[in-house]
Amino acid sequence: MALLTTGKSFIRTVEKSGAVAVYAPLEGGFEGRYVRRLRCSGYSVVNLTARGLGDVAAYLTQYHGIRPPHLGKKDIAGSGAAVGLRYYVPGIASYQLENLPQKSKGIILWIIEGFVLSRQEQEYLVSLAQENPQIKVVVEMGGDRQFSFKPLADLLV
Repeated sequence: MALLTTGKSFIRTVEKSGAVAVYAPLEGGFEGRYVRRLRCSGYSVVNLTARGLGDVAAYLTQYHGIRPPHLGKKDIAGSGAAVGLRYYVPGIASYQLENLPQKSKGIILWIIEGFVLSRQEQEYLVSLAQENPQIKVVVEMGGDRQFSFKPLADLLV
């Protein structure tokens, strides 16, 4: 029964492999249960979408430039293009690791719409989880009739 699952096998798989591919029913609801179980076991969860990530390595671990939406406005001089200024922000994973609570085991990067990631980006997520033991990755790869999961490295073979 889905309501009685404890999620222990899912948590063990996440902790052992570091990067997990998830297939969940399209009507939703199961993801929230497993996120709650991960939080109860001592992880901080960061939700991301794979669409528009750009350079995954830079977005997650390095300082990178972003431009906020310009909304059609030009700069004060009026001579430049309407693209806005570039702001530099730290990577999401590195920032979350710096601000991690004392009792936390690490962070979980829960990435939805993972089917748009290329093979190289998926391999990077596997290597990121192997290099840094405090970072775990869960990638939603698509829909299924029941909640299923397997290590992301097995999916790449």
